[in-house]
Amino acid sequence: MENPLKTLGYKVLGSTLQAGAADPADAPALSRRGFLLLTAALTSCSSVEPLVQKKPTSIQAPTIKTASKTSHAAPPILGPVPNNPNMTMGTDFSRNSAISYSRVPISSKYIAMTFDDGPHPQNTPQLLDILGARNIKATFYVVGRSVDLYPQVLRRTVAEGHEIGNHSNTHRLLSKLSDDEIRADLGRCRDAVNHAAGIQPRTMRPPYGGLLQRQREMVHAEFGYPIILWSVDPLDWKRPGSGVVSSRILKGASAGGIVLAHDIHAPTIHAMPATLDNLLLRGFQFVTVSQLLAMKNDGSANQTAATSIQ
Repeated sequence: MENPLKTLGYKVLGSTLQAGAADPADAPALSRRGFLLLTAALTSCSSVEPLVQKKPTSIQAPTIKTASKTSHAAPPILGPVPNNPNMTMGTDFSRNSAISYSRVPISSKYIAMTFDDGPHPQNTPQLLDILGARNIKATFYVVGRSVDLYPQVLRRTVAEGHEIGNHSNTHRLLSKLSDDEIRADLGRCRDAVNHAAGIQPRTMRPPYGGLLQRQREMVHAEFGYPIILWSVDPLDWKRPGSGVVSSRILKGASAGGIVLAHDIHAPTIHAMPATLDNLLLRGFQFVTVSQLLAMKNDGSANQTAATSIQ
């Protein structure tokens, strides 16, 4: 019987063992040494995985996170949240009330936070939570159309002891309107507040601060509203970021000041915890606008405030 590796061996190693042989039958028989070498070679090759060209693996660059801007941010408060003290204060500012205010001339560190353009269905409740945790009462200058849309938010605001001011019904520039249009616009906002919460605003803030002196006198005479402007404007309506809003308020805060902000902008709400906490730690106490105005005519207010600040 012919050795079966005879032909196979020369087919595999033909070019090496017998160069130029055209027919395997003409090749010499495979020797024992050749057989062993061939067997070892075949066994060795069969145990090696075939070489497969792998696709190059793409290397993904690590994600680089840009640090948020903190140069304007108020420093975080560590430990318990500071609280505004409980205060029993008058709100009767009718005696010798001025027509308009941007601040109240008192020496004690009372300050009023005001929020315009609400109520907002999400932002205002979040702000109420923040204020409630710190025992702070603020003044909300509301738009009548928004009150009609979200009366439940206004009711909660009133129930938690905050003050409501008239910010018109349509948020138009009142200085461009006729006297009758102003009367109608302010009247609709007043009625919306009364319908939703059973109260009436006692002060007003013109949208954009735009109201002619003659118009201010008319509003004060017919509605009894002092016109409330502001001493600090962080320009939060431009959405500069919560850190910038906080920094601007902290920089501008002073005794008797009135701070303007807007509870319709989420970054403003995000700025409030650090802002309020830092003002409290600096010795400020928060009151409503009516309480602040009443201090102007209360001779004992400054002395009371001075003794109650820690």
